Amino acid sequence: MHQPRKRFSQNFLHDPGTIRRILDAVRPHPGERLVEIGPGHGAITRGLLEGAGSLDVIELDRDLIEPLRERLGGLGDLRIHNADALRFDLGTLGGAPASLRLVGNLPYNISTPLLFRFLDQADRVLDLHLMLQREVVERIAADPGNKVYGRLSVMVQTWCEAECLFRIGPGAFTPAPKVESAFLRLRPRRPLPQPPDDRAAHARLVAAAFSQRRKTLRNALMGLADAAAFAAAGIDPGLRAENLDVAAFVRLANCIGRPTLVTETEPEYGDTAKPQPSH
Repeated sequence: MHQPRKRFSQNFLHDPGTIRRILDAVRPHPGERLVEIGPGHGAITRGLLEGAGSLDVIELDRDLIEPLRERLGGLGDLRIHNADALRFDLGTLGGAPASLRLVGNLPYNISTPLLFRFLDQADRVLDLHLMLQREVVERIAADPGNKVYGRLSVMVQTWCEAECLFRIGPGAFTPAPKVESAFLRLRPRRPLPQPPDDRAAHARLVAAAFSQRRKTLRNALMGLADAAAFAAAGIDPGLRAENLDVAAFVRLANCIGRPTLVTETEPEYGDTAKPQPSH
């Protein structure tokens, strides 16, 4: 049996109860276009392939590929892509727009860039079922006013409906990680109720608003948003960022306009995570 590799943040899922809950949440059906990210030893690959009849998997560790093909290739049309999911173009899989169902256990150390890589290709995606560090899932799914509601919450919920389905303890993996996990469901919003005019400008505005959480928006966004912009967006500048919902951030970004914001150099996406297991 392949030994877990730290450089790939590998912790293999083995708990039958957790595997069953994941498959029950995804509910694969024949004819669906399922894509599994990081199948590992194939803990959920078998159920996905049996349910859908065909499956694309993206696996970076080439030593896992042939054992996976030998054990599961006879169960259906298993297409294995030896690739880095951070660089993989979902468009190469073909199919109709908004047809891909992504399932996977994202390595915690690159979970945020991976997540936004998928959201950048959301036109190809029907839904996402992802295992992440519990704290990250809680931030993603948090509502305004919640103490963990922040930059990551807004940036994901702008594009998707987010739902934390259940928690997963360290004992479900071999070796057991030092953190708890949670299973997240994301459904891209179609159509977007109010799309940002400029994605990068919107992302920078959200970053600035949450850069100093205790400050009011008036102070946190000084130099970015003036009284006229707040008034046009219908937002009280005396509020804090955690009080604004997703739609309010979009309205404010659209009222400010691009020329002021593109000079900012802060990274587009923030919240990072600790190393995460992969099944």
